[in-house]
Amino acid sequence: MRLPEDVYDAADARLAEADARVAASYPGERPGRQPVHTVYVPASRYKTRLVADWGKQAMRVFIEHGDLLGVGEDVFERVRAKLLTEPIEDLRIDFEDGFGRVADDVEDAAALAAGQTLATTGGTPFSGIRFKSFEAATRRRGVRTLDLFLTGLLEHGPLPTGFVVTLPKVTAIEQVSVAAEVLARLESAYGLAEGTLRFEVQIETSQSIVDTDGTLSVPRIVQAAAGRCSGLHYGTYDYSAGLGIAAAYQSMEHPAADLAKGLMQVSAAGTGVRLSDGSTNKLPLGDALPDAWAEHLRLVRRSLERGFYQGWDLHPHQLPTRFAATYTFYREGFPAAVERLRAYAEKQSGGVLDEPATAQALAVYLLRGLDCGALDESELSFGRPELEKYARRES
Repeated sequence: MRLPEDVYDAADARLAEADARVAASYPGERPGRQPVHTVYVPASRYKTRLVADWGKQAMRVFIEHGDLLGVGEDVFERVRAKLLTEPIEDLRIDFEDGFGRVADDVEDAAALAAGQTLATTGGTPFSGIRFKSFEAATRRRGVRTLDLFLTGLLEHGPLPTGFVVTLPKVTAIEQVSVAAEVLARLESAYGLAEGTLRFEVQIETSQSIVDTDGTLSVPRIVQAAAGRCSGLHYGTYDYSAGLGIAAAYQSMEHPAADLAKGLMQVSAAGTGVRLSDGSTNKLPLGDALPDAWAEHLRLVRRSLERGFYQGWDLHPHQLPTRFAATYTFYREGFPAAVERLRAYAEKQSGGVLDEPATAQALAVYLLRGLDCGALDESELSFGRPELEKYARRES
């Protein structure tokens, strides 16, 4: 060694600020379960038995047409059990496009009623509302709806675990900053702990991708949320329409969609902000069911293979294909994932030389399979605590 100690000290001193910035900006994958989908239901249709009704409708079409899914008996039975016990993982009560513009007193009453219903019903591991955007025309209405919803909710119980709100149609970074400030004020007003209220941002405008000065907006959106951004959700049809893509070609797999989602992925990597793909509006109803199911199966699988582990579902008949595609994805891949992780753990040599980052990805993949019901811990030869250590890169 020919370098004196002061060279090491100088490097540490010069990079101390950068070290702190990187640590704060990139804390890594957020621990805990991520839902495989978000179900959007207009507030006008939200009622006490909604989750049960969706489960019944999904089960009915699954029993009648489940052979069209082309899955094995194991996946078939797991989907059936899921529809019986947890047909909706994440419910978003929609006061935006799905609700429309109504008289203020109508939306006031709906917001209070929806909060009360969620408090007394629950029924999903994750839940929340989508309020109107923070653009000038709808900003005050959106904030008022969120405030009234929280009144109805918190007067009848605590804030549900997994509660998150959705900020749509971002056209300026400042809208995200103000949304974070409003949530902080709501926490103070309702006596909630600081940082309790979090939001996901819908990426459904061109301004959410590229700002007016040509810079990328997505990483700035994450930063502007001041730690409150839990997810970035791609909005298929608003985004496509905003780019001038003809209605017949608006799709989750359009090249413009892939570009936007690629930038979302790069911007969110390592930040703890999760990603969700969008939806397909081809509903599996009547004679259209076989083709719509085939398309949904393909699109869900496509998203999973590209690292988007969540998507939107808009109709009960999309639940069988959501879970069938998701379960097939994990069940097809878990034997090889277990073998690779075991080889890494035992430092074996083989056809694939994996690094710690790959071991982490393998563990996260298996944990996702466990969380959604595709896998059982008994068939993995790794316990959850051990997988969580690999996911945190502690092993």
